[in-house]
Amino acid sequence: MDDGGHVEADQIARRVRDVQVRIRQAAQRAGRKPEAVRLVAVTKTVPVERIRAAVAAGVSILGENRLQEAEPKIEQLQSLPGVQWHFIGRLQRRKVKTVVGLFELIHSVESVELAVEIDRRAREADVTQRVLLEVNIGGEASKGGFAPDALPDAVKAIDALSNLAVEGLMAIPPLSLYAETSRPHFRALRELAQSLSGLKLQRVRMRELSMGMSGDFESAIEEGATMVRVGTAIFGARRG
Repeated sequence: MDDGGHVEADQIARRVRDVQVRIRQAAQRAGRKPEAVRLVAVTKTVPVERIRAAVAAGVSILGENRLQEAEPKIEQLQSLPGVQWHFIGRLQRRKVKTVVGLFELIHSVESVELAVEIDRRAREADVTQRVLLEVNIGGEASKGGFAPDALPDAVKAIDALSNLAVEGLMAIPPLSLYAETSRPHFRALRELAQSLSGLKLQRVRMRELSMGMSGDFESAIEEGATMVRVGTAIFGARRG
């Protein structure tokens, strides 16, 4: 690595440490254990060497939005120990076969039909696929995800899928310049998960809440996030 690469790696390492400190402080403010919150570094458009620098700095979960971009990265970085890959983007049904088993966790299951397809492909591959259910918490027409009031019936149907392990919920609140604007949405997602936990379900669990990104992850943690998806605060402004 040339001197420019070393400087960039040092910068990424500093940013990772800063984000980790902010995660710890936000958890402590909420009276939570810092280790209950995991950092998912969003690597969309990020080159492999910059991802290596983040992993060297302590990142262990990498989140990708696009399968075609993720596959070569996973191949090139497969020798890195202890690294998990999460799929966090919108998942097309025709790509489910490839995604299943390749990613430790899929954050973006947005319909019963998609859940059924993932279960079918997981059964064919003889694996159990861990997933989160995406909730359109702000009711935005431009976003996918379950409507909150549709989830009780949906999870009852999904609960019958034996090769699917639903572990919780994911949401992306409406875009805002202010972190506090997202807080009511984070709180609503936590309360929704709590209400779903009261249903008599066999396989569906509500132990995980994937919410919060670079601009608002501290508010998300204070409201109960167990995973925060952070890209810009680690890698800088997205390229491309």
